[in-house]
Amino acid sequence: MKSPATPSAASLPSDGRRDRNTPGYGNGGFRFADMSHRGSLLLLPSGIYGWEPVDAKQLSVGHFEKVLAEAQDIEVLLIGTGDGMRVLPKELRAAFKEAGISIDPMSTGAAVRTYNIMLSESRAVAAALIA
Repeated sequence: MKSPATPSAASLPSDGRRDRNTPGYGNGGFRFADMSHRGSLLLLPSGIYGWEPVDAKQLSVGHFEKVLAEAQDIEVLLIGTGDGMRVLPKELRAAFKEAGISIDPMSTGAAVRTYNIMLSESRAVAAALIA
């Protein structure tokens, strides 16, 4: 369901605030801030970005360059792996450990809910969500 016109890692409009709840997830996309987006998303301290991966099996360190560049502002990265939880590759886990970011892979629905709760607690959280 990913729109072919959705560029990877393209910055989506945001209100400039860190408290960007993501209330809706389903049908291959997300609803947030009175907008919708088809495809995967990165929710970072700097903003909300379209994200290329469509399957957790293809994840590599290269998919997380933007996250790692903001490591100083992120304590926890929630990784929504789609419909079910997937084990992340060893090299990916090692890259986040080296950057000082705790990672927590889970289904995307659970990651959206957890992200919203952690944001409401003013935690230094980011999310990588596969639609």
